[in-house]
Amino acid sequence: MSFTNGCFDLLHPGHLALLEAARGEGDVLVVGLNNDASVRGLKGEGRPLAPEAERAETLLALEAVDRVVVYGEPTPLEVIRALQPDVLVKGADWAADAIVGREEVESAGGRVVRVELVPGRSTTSLVERIRRT
Repeated sequence: MSFTNGCFDLLHPGHLALLEAARGEGDVLVVGLNNDASVRGLKGEGRPLAPEAERAETLLALEAVDRVVVYGEPTPLEVIRALQPDVLVKGADWAADAIVGREEVESAGGRVVRVELVPGRSTTSLVERIRRT
């Protein structure tokens, strides 16, 4: 099983690339999804743009995604400990030693995969561009 996580507020090509890469790393992809309060804490007021139920539904509609687990903690560490994924997938913008759950996955014999980002694609940049128009 592979696992990745995030807010997935406005799904964009960068998210799709990450999810497809994560799915390719295992026979099942579980996505950890920050709940609404967690997103607000990370991204500030005005976020998320879509409520967690809609974000989960959108993710589950993707062929790459098998399961979605919504969590409210600041990090997905407890979800990772409970699921014990074989592969933990994050964007390459995360330094290897900063990836939450890395130690738990690697100590259980699993591995961490960092996926290159799609240049210029982020929800924050999309939101900023929309707000400027």
